[in-house]
Amino acid sequence: MSLSTSPDQRDAREENSARASITRPVFWIGTVVTGALFLWGAWERRWIADDGLIVLRTVRNLLAGNGPVFNAGERVETNTSTIWTYLVYAGSWLSEGRLEYVVLTIALVLSTAAVVLAMMGTFALRGRTASQTLFLPAGVLVYIAVPPARDFATSGLETCLVIFWLAMLWLLMVRWGQRRSGGVELLLLAFFAGLGPLVRPELSIVAVLALAMIFLAPQSWLSRLRVFAFAGAVPVLYQIWRMGYYGLPYPNTAVSKDAGGAKWSQGFEYLSNLVGPYLLWLPLVLLVVGAALSASRVRLSLPRTVGGWLAALRTPTAVVVFVLISGLLLALYAIRVGGDFMHGRTLLPALFTLLLPISVLPVALPKRWSADRATAVFVADLFVWGGIVVWAVAAANTTGMPQGSIVGRSGIVDERAFYSLNTGHAHPILASDYLDYPRMRGMVEAIEDTPDGGLLLPSAQFTYWDVVPPPLPIPEGGFGHTVFFLNLGMTSMNVGLDVRVIDQMGLAYPLASHTERLENGRIGHDKNLYPDWVVADLGLVAVYPYLPWYMDEDWVTEAQVALTCPDTQELLTSYRAPLTKDLFVRNFKRSLFYAGYRFDRVPKYEIQRCDLPAPILKADN
Repeated sequence: MSLSTSPDQRDAREENSARASITRPVFWIGTVVTGALFLWGAWERRWIADDGLIVLRTVRNLLAGNGPVFNAGERVETNTSTIWTYLVYAGSWLSEGRLEYVVLTIALVLSTAAVVLAMMGTFALRGRTASQTLFLPAGVLVYIAVPPARDFATSGLETCLVIFWLAMLWLLMVRWGQRRSGGVELLLLAFFAGLGPLVRPELSIVAVLALAMIFLAPQSWLSRLRVFAFAGAVPVLYQIWRMGYYGLPYPNTAVSKDAGGAKWSQGFEYLSNLVGPYLLWLPLVLLVVGAALSASRVRLSLPRTVGGWLAALRTPTAVVVFVLISGLLLALYAIRVGGDFMHGRTLLPALFTLLLPISVLPVALPKRWSADRATAVFVADLFVWGGIVVWAVAAANTTGMPQGSIVGRSGIVDERAFYSLNTGHAHPILASDYLDYPRMRGMVEAIEDTPDGGLLLPSAQFTYWDVVPPPLPIPEGGFGHTVFFLNLGMTSMNVGLDVRVIDQMGLAYPLASHTERLENGRIGHDKNLYPDWVVADLGLVAVYPYLPWYMDEDWVTEAQVALTCPDTQELLTSYRAPLTKDLFVRNFKRSLFYAGYRFDRVPKYEIQRCDLPAPILKADN
């Protein structure tokens, strides 16, 4: 038998070797270019939102030793993402840098890493045909082309952490589906998946699905027990601590926004607000076509037994199905709660998740150029990829909300454009940039001009604040200031930690968050506590001329009585009283009750609801 090879065989081997040698370089070049594009795009639209500054106020209190609170002495969890808060805190403590720059750096790193990890996860799906396939950026191009994705790559909010967690989980799950190794790798995967609820509460959907797959896949019961322990250790311990410390089973933001409520029509309007301006359906259709072409090269067989189905859970195909279901459920949840008031923000995690399996598009090189099926599929793949690139260029330069700086009937706004316009800064990053927002300099001046303290209320004039004074005698050092204003971030970050900052919506003020939701209120702003309650709560001078003209003495009197409702008093005690062992235990037991407790924002009706004796009013005399 001859060991020599023919010239045709040598040419074929050399061609396959050349193809194998370019697969990885092409992928990594595409990955680096895509990551760099996203980093550049995020930098060009860099900013920190007012809601992002809220996180930094909590970090300031942590650094000052006041604990994870917004106002010293009040245990209120004002940040939705627990890990984001502590990540920024850790970065600030280690670097000792200015908070705004720390959060900007972390956001840029996580956002860029998320795109890279997403592509790595999809590239890991490649099979034996990898030597004949190019992997080109596709789904990730769609994501980074959408302007809100670049807006919220920074912003100071947790979106960057959310997509990073999703991308890392995707990569880890793909590896888990391909390998049969257990031990440390399996436990690390379980631990990471279990962090989902602490990244953002609705990621519990993804975490539960992932952990269910891991738990049900064939393994010993001892291994399952370890998975359960590693996945639940941190979230369960934190949940116990949260319920005892804050007196709630979830962040106060969920109470303020009634995250369990349904606003389907508003949610679909929010979806249309994202999909419509960028024709987002077009690249999604192209990606479906591309995915179908890729799937046509894969042979699937359905299991016939229960054991077969359980074994099939630990396969790349099952991981892809898991991610797609997760993305759809995230989108469904965002739509159900009515979306958000920020253009595109709460749909970005769902979009990112749905794009993960096709974040890179496999383009199979035909073995020979001829009029066969392989060549036709190659041409179709190039058409799909070319269409995505053309769309991405167009979408990236599209203004989704031309009037986005104006709050319209939908309540949705281009938040970055809004604050850029109203502060006069193209990139509002520092808290001091927001001093140029209407009313902010007036607030600082009002605090300086009232050393005795009092309650600051925004007046109709942008340069002046009404101040309700404290009663005599004034304690030594002053009564202290309380600012009552919707924009918590810019106010709280431009005053000292000794200034209490609360809002009528209730993000930092449980008295407001536990009021009934307004039926047709703006999404994300459908709580609105009257200032009369605050005057009554603080025990300030409640008579004219010390009260502003738009307030009512009788309403304050009624609010004083309404605040004596036993359940309301218990709620206030849960987060204001010094934390003792007994209070921690009571908070833990009563946290579900506190979470569901609501009262009427009209003092007169609240007196009736709680069956309290009506006060004697001036109007009655």
